[in-house]
Parts: sequence; C-alpha cells; structure tokens
Amino acid sequence: MAAPSPTDHQSRKLLGRLSLPERRFVADALRTETVGGVLLLVAAITALVWANVPPIAGAYDSVRSFHIGPGSLGLDLSLQHWAADGLLAVFFFVAGIELKRELVAGDLRDPKAAALPVIAALSGMVMPALVYVLVNLLGDGSTHGWAVPTATDIAFALAVLAVIGTSLPSALRAFLLTLAVVDDLFAILIIAVFFTSDIDFPALGGAVAGLVLFWFLLRSGVRGWYVYVPLALVIWGLMYNSGVHATIAGVAMGLMLRCSRKEGEDASPGEHIEHLVRPLSAALAVPLFALFAAGVSLSDKAIAQVFTRPETLGVVLGLVVGKTIGIFGGTWLAARFTKAELNEDLAWPDVLAVASLAGIGFTVSLLIGELAFAGDETLTDEVKAAVLIGSLTAAIVAGVLLKLRDRKYRALTEAEDRDEDRDGIPDIYELDNPEYHLRMARIHEEKAAEHRRLAAAAAALSGNEAAAGSSAERDLPA
Repeated sequence: MAAPSPTDHQSRKLLGRLSLPERRFVADALRTETVGGVLLLVAAITALVWANVPPIAGAYDSVRSFHIGPGSLGLDLSLQHWAADGLLAVFFFVAGIELKRELVAGDLRDPKAAALPVIAALSGMVMPALVYVLVNLLGDGSTHGWAVPTATDIAFALAVLAVIGTSLPSALRAFLLTLAVVDDLFAILIIAVFFTSDIDFPALGGAVAGLVLFWFLLRSGVRGWYVYVPLALVIWGLMYNSGVHATIAGVAMGLMLRCSRKEGEDASPGEHIEHLVRPLSAALAVPLFALFAAGVSLSDKAIAQVFTRPETLGVVLGLVVGKTIGIFGGTWLAARFTKAELNEDLAWPDVLAVASLAGIGFTVSLLIGELAFAGDETLTDEVKAAVLIGSLTAAIVAGVLLKLRDRKYRALTEAEDRDEDRDGIPDIYELDNPEYHLRMARIHEEKAAEHRRLAAAAAALSGNEAAAGSSAERDLPA
C-alpha cells in the first residue's frame, strides 16, 4: 500500500473525495479502531454492571485499588493507576505515530488541506471548554474540569457507527479520523501543561536523556525490540516519577519514529510499528483502562446529581452542545472564509451529524476527569458518570441524524466501492483512464454478445414449444 498522500481536493472541495492510497489507509485504520471500539464498549458496560450490582460491587473497588509494583522505584501503584498511567501510554504512543504520519504523509502535510480539520478540532475543543466554564461560573462550581469535555474518542464513535449499522462515506470518515488525531494532539498538550504536578528535575532529566538515546538509536538504524522495549519502560518510569504525566513519554517516542518511506520500502518504520502496536492498544490497553475507570455508581441520586451539579452539567452540555456547535461552526467558518465549496455529494446536515458524533468523549475525558479532580473521589466519580451520560446522549443524537441520511450514505459508499472491471481499483478513481473505458467496453460487448446468444436460445426454445403445441392440437381426436 502506498503511503498516504495529501488529498487532491478538486477546486479545494470541502470534504472532497480522498486519493486512493489515502482512502485505503483510512479504511484500514478505522477497521482496527472499530474493533477496538466494540471491545471498549463491552469493557465500559462490564465496568458499570460490576460497579452497580450489589453482590459484586465491593469486589470491583477491591480489584481496581489493589496495589502492585516495585515501591523502591516509586511504582507501587493500584491497578487503576497502572491502567491510566501505564496502559494509556501505549494508546498515546500510537497517537504520536498517527500524528507524525499525518504531518509528514497525510492531510496535515498540506497547510491548505490541514486548515479544515485543525480549525474544526480547535473549535471543537474551545467551545466545550467555554460551555463548561460558563455553566460553572453561573452555578458557582469548580472550573478545574474545563478540559474534561474537550476530547473525542474515535474508537467509541466508530463502535457507535458499527452498532447502529451506518456506513459513512470515505470523506466523512477521513474527516472524523483527522479531527480525532488533531484532538489527541491538543489533549496531550493540555495534559502536559495543565496537569503536571511538582516536577522532580533529576527524574525528568533522566527521562529526557532516555528520549535522546531513543532518538539516537533510531537514527543510527539500530533494530530489535529487545533494545527499545526496555529503554521505553525506563523512560516511562522516569517520566512518571518526574511529575509529568507518564503518557507524555509514549507520545514523545511515537513522534520520534520515521513515518516517511524511503525508496524500496513497503512501509516506513513508524507504519510497521503502528501496525504491530495498534491492536495491542485497541484490544487491550484502552479496554482495560475503561474497565477500571468507567465503573461508577449510576443510582437515581447519582444520575440526578449529574443534572443538578454545575461541574457535571457542564461536562454533559460541553460534550453534547459544545462539541457539536464548535466543530460545525468551525467547519462552516472555514468554508465561509476560504470560499471552499462543500462536496456536492454531501450536505451541511452531514457535517452536523459528524460534529455531534465527535461529542462522544470517553477515554481521554475519563483520564482528564481523574486528573482534574484528584483527591475528591466523590466528584471524580460524578464527573465520570457525566462523561458516560454526555457521550451516550451525543451517540443517540448522532445516531438519529446519521440514520436520516443512511440511504444516501449507502449509495455513496457503494459507488466508491464499485469495481466492475475487477482490477482492484474502484471505478470512480479510473474515470480519467482511457484503459479503464476500453476494458469496460470489452466487458459490455461480451455481456451484449452473451445476451444476444441467450435471446436467440430463448426464441428457439419458445418456437419449438409453440410448434409442439400445434402438433399436439392436430393429434387430438375430433
């Protein structure tokens, strides 16, 4: 598969058709994310059942608070912390590779093509934060959780698409994926800047030295997982003890990988490693984090608190209203001021549906909720419940909007996938290729000849039957 190239947007069409290599890349990436999203959904439901069924609820708290790890290294952590600080480092490592690839080989390489998802993602983070802050200022609540509703969970969003059975056209899928990548970048920056505790400079210096060594080994062409995995664990441990959130180590190492292909390479090192690690992230790391993070009380009282307490109401409104308005408004403004035309196959309600789908903020929102209200376990659980309720509401709204256009989406998807000449390339990408039209002419000529033969055979059979009928009538007794 060729490396993704910047999309050739005809006349700078907004959400125009993807190039064939990029379309294939997006389809492959989203296929893995969809499977991971379904597992994530299962893990979240399991956590909620485990935490809310009285006979086993106590066991849930006992398991996730169980401590394990070398205390001498400052790593005697609960299973919940291992999931949040350790397993999510794998998730952010993959996010770092995705971001690097987008910057060197994807849409973000082209400033004009990058403008739309960047503006949409920024608007989709600023508006939820403003909604949260406004609700809490008016309700005399804490503004510490302003960042909770800013994140989009691409895996969970794709799981929703899989559950409701809606197939988005490739342009909308690519927009959602790129939006999520940019969203992850700013979420990483938020965690690094706003949720860093007191810094241990010797530990941070050791982590930076480890990252420099990691970069040097990569540039020197050193290979072997037995070199990089132990080094990555050391870097992660030092980063954790430095006070900077440990997931930043995963992002930094992901960004260091080379994601551009050299001549003769089938895949860059970054693409190869992402192909190996992404299933581990999607099928293990993120679902286990959800299992230990999503188990919150959903009693009548707890649910009522979500809609009456400003911190939790701000999260719900930020995800459902802020995300939708931010992304849709940012996209519309980008089109308005760049004079880009929306793809004629799509309509603004399609952008609105994707914007509402981006209101599903799960993994990173739960993580930021834990960081924002650390030390207040009750409020942390209430904010998590708000994330779940807000994401569920956004999923329902998006599901309804997408279902209204499902017939149109299916027609577009079928047109994108149609390959009548069976050469492995969708016909829509060969309309400017003379060879394609000659192949199709031969195919239709062969079909026409076959139909003429069948017509002649049918006519002959019909004539024989008619003759046999006449003969039978003559043989009947008078």
